Amino acid sequence: MAFEHKSVLLEETIDHLNIKPDGIYVDGTLGGGGHSYEIAGRLTSGRLIGIDQDAAAIKAAGERLDVYKDKVIIVRSNYSEMKQVLKELHIEKVEGILLDLGVSSYQLDTAERGFSYKENAPLDMRMDTRNPKTAKDIINSYSEMELYRIIRDYGEDKFAKNIAKHIVRMREEKPLETTFELTEAIKAAIPMKFRINTGHPAKRTFQAIRIELNRELEVLKDTLKDMIDLLSPGGRLCIITFHSLEDRIVKSCFRENENPCTCPPDFPVCVCGKRSKGRVITRKPILPSEEEIEQNKRSKSAKLRVFEKTSDIQQE
Repeated sequence: MAFEHKSVLLEETIDHLNIKPDGIYVDGTLGGGGHSYEIAGRLTSGRLIGIDQDAAAIKAAGERLDVYKDKVIIVRSNYSEMKQVLKELHIEKVEGILLDLGVSSYQLDTAERGFSYKENAPLDMRMDTRNPKTAKDIINSYSEMELYRIIRDYGEDKFAKNIAKHIVRMREEKPLETTFELTEAIKAAIPMKFRINTGHPAKRTFQAIRIELNRELEVLKDTLKDMIDLLSPGGRLCIITFHSLEDRIVKSCFRENENPCTCPPDFPVCVCGKRSKGRVITRKPILPSEEEIEQNKRSKSAKLRVFEKTSDIQQE
């Protein structure tokens, strides 16, 4: 199937990037190229660097952005390598960075990728198919305690302990190899009365396994500081998250970089020496409109947060 992904909060993101026609911008999660297409269309002598670890995304975005090929450079990599990617391109600073952390519609709807609990497929869930490890390896090799931990922490499922127990019990008979086999283990662990009107019972566990496999939260947490440091004075970092765990990390990082001072509140002056790197533009996250949610149900949980790098004058 064609790579398809409706860009969430498109207008709001483009507006908050404050695009300069001669600026350099990075889309760290290129996907189908929806946000990048709008950014590139506003550039004259500027450049857009598009990064994605998914081969299908690279191909689709390349085709979509071909009309702007003189302004766009596409690199297959994880956004965690952004600093190195820019270094190899001899780029020190950029005017804007975008991350859209959602799983693409293509990834969800392509059964053989194994992201969806609605289609029977091999337990894969790799965002980068070069990764030798798959969801099947996690399901069949992690201890019951490890499974419990990731389902509890990354899936925030109150039945995490029981789900882990049922997975281990089922795999003792034979390894779990498909999405439907995993779904059956999850369903067996959740009482029927809690399955009614609470969404699909496998949703949280699938999210947890996907996050663990692709190191999504770890990568985000470890890379945010580098992205802020890569911004030119006045440059902006726009991040779209889709669940509370991601949003919490972004919110906390933005706050810490705006006000890093660790001095006790009663100190008359700061003595810790930690200086603010900028300001949070979005005191509250920007949410999709009712109209957007109606047109794209998957946008419902999206949140956009924006950080602006302090100018050199303000830092002095």
